[in-house]
Amino acid sequence: MDQKKTVLIVEDEKNIVDIIRFNLQREGYNTLEAYDGEAGLAAAEQNNPDLVLLDVMMPKMSGFEVCKALRKNGSNVPVIILTAREEEEDKILGLEIGADDYITKPFSMRELLARVKANIRRTAMLSPVQEESAMSAGGGITINTDSYQVYKNNTPIDLTQREYELLTFLASHPDKVFSRVDLMEQVWNYDYVGDDARTVDVTVRRLREKIEDDPASPTYILTRRGVGYYFSAQNA
Repeated sequence: MDQKKTVLIVEDEKNIVDIIRFNLQREGYNTLEAYDGEAGLAAAEQNNPDLVLLDVMMPKMSGFEVCKALRKNGSNVPVIILTAREEEEDKILGLEIGADDYITKPFSMRELLARVKANIRRTAMLSPVQEESAMSAGGGITINTDSYQVYKNNTPIDLTQREYELLTFLASHPDKVFSRVDLMEQVWNYDYVGDDARTVDVTVRRLREKIEDDPASPTYILTRRGVGYYFSAQNA
């Protein structure tokens, strides 16, 4: 690493914090630790870390409340939710309130480190000023690549960063079909993909609910059954 990146670990189980901290520092990251939600939110706002690992079940404030507060205050720091719960609703809620990713306990340290690296790398790739400040995705959809704002018929649409990235990627390749694994590699920047490729389905569904006139009969992001997703060239 050219410059050490800082990861904030917000988790109330000290033994888990110790294990994560040891492995992150061994990989060359700086770490900060907080053991409840309120302390985690304060640490994130004061220290501006490069990524936040955020447990869901914590004293004082839940991980969901912390993430929601960060996004409300304008922070775009990558957030990975750590949850012991398998319910699909928790995963959807985490993505909906602005988390970039989630990982379910128990997790392997290899997987956690891969997620941290991918999310930090993705943010670094977004940093340079892009030459084209706006691109028309057609069908009334416009993407401003400077402000990361999407408009439909000149009305701004509130997307999470991941939803924005997925829409921008698909719209840049009209009519090209990408499998979930393709999208996990290209948009999520994962070098390998496990069961969490279902994250793509959740994000597509949320995105359709925001940009489609009728999410049940989409016209922008379409499904090629058994293959994957694509952005319809009729809109491009």
